[in-house]
Amino acid sequence: MKVAMFGGTFNPPHLGHLKAAQAAMDKLGIERLYVVPSGVPPHKILPEGTPTPKDRYRMAQLLFAGDLRIQVLNLEIRREGVSYTVDTVREIRQRHPEEPVYLFMGTDMFLSLENWHRVSELMELITPVVFARAEGQAAEIGAYAARIREKYGVESVLIDYDLLETSSTFLRDALQERQGVEFVGDAVYREIVRRGHYGVKLNLPWLRDQAYAMLKPKRVRHVQGTEEEAARLAHRWGADAGSAREAAILHDITKNLDYAAQLRILAEYGMLVDDLTRESVKLLHAKTGAILARGLFSVSDAVYDAIAYHTTGRGSMTLLDKILYVADFIEPGRDFDGVQRLRELAYTSLDRAVLCGLELTLAELETRGERPHPNTVAAMAFYG
Repeated sequence: MKVAMFGGTFNPPHLGHLKAAQAAMDKLGIERLYVVPSGVPPHKILPEGTPTPKDRYRMAQLLFAGDLRIQVLNLEIRREGVSYTVDTVREIRQRHPEEPVYLFMGTDMFLSLENWHRVSELMELITPVVFARAEGQAAEIGAYAARIREKYGVESVLIDYDLLETSSTFLRDALQERQGVEFVGDAVYREIVRRGHYGVKLNLPWLRDQAYAMLKPKRVRHVQGTEEEAARLAHRWGADAGSAREAAILHDITKNLDYAAQLRILAEYGMLVDDLTRESVKLLHAKTGAILARGLFSVSDAVYDAIAYHTTGRGSMTLLDKILYVADFIEPGRDFDGVQRLRELAYTSLDRAVLCGLELTLAELETRGERPHPNTVAAMAFYG
């Protein structure tokens, strides 16, 4: 069996890592690749906010899960102190005592190979396999490979293929700009989002796909209208349009769930609600929607609150609260007595639009013989 190891911080792991590894495996006939995320790397200081070693290990598992030739190991994560490659290679050799280990690495790491810990010992155990990160590096790699061959008697292998041009550094920045999902794949991106790694801001097209899958077509049209209205209101009143879009996309994600399913969400997340909310599916969906928005997508507190109060309002609403509350009322699909007046107010006085919406809600509740939620009463007192 031909065996290889691919180490690194994987911060985050991305499709470039996967495609490079598979290209090398195919070229060399590697039958087993061990991916080993580092615990405490000796060659770099990890940026502030880097996920824990266990988190990076989990993301690497998700990235490489589709290739049965690849196994992700926690050898360096469970080892205390600095993670040295030579120690890890020795552990892998214990699994395959008769096989040399092909060691996958990028160009930068290869060109510093002589500075690695116990390099002479390491060279007795490995065959370096180098991924060129940019065009024009072949000559530099070739010259260094010749030096390694002369000094240590080790032949290096250059993997020449069409690289996915990205890096973990680029991705960490891109994730904060609502980008990068196409470079990490859905499973890793979902984990990054769920855990809130790297200060990620949600990629809106991806988020729409997730939310729409939870809704019926008619509800999707309402959500689309609410999102566009919320974005227009955010622009008009100086709010963050990205947050307004997030809140609108997610505000009804539990709307189609029945009462029992809504209660299961409360139980799963340990959320307590008042009796009136608990008795009403219409009120309950705002709370469970906010819970899932946080649990699945790590939304900010501002987005969480806007979703949680979009049906009742509350006293002293934030700007985002008011935008979602009003956008839900006036999106283009809405057609009821008073909606045109509400649409006009939304762009002249947002507070008056909120008040108008509250008045319409109270009037509707009165005709049905239902009592208003205390949050609605508090909002009415604040804006009335």
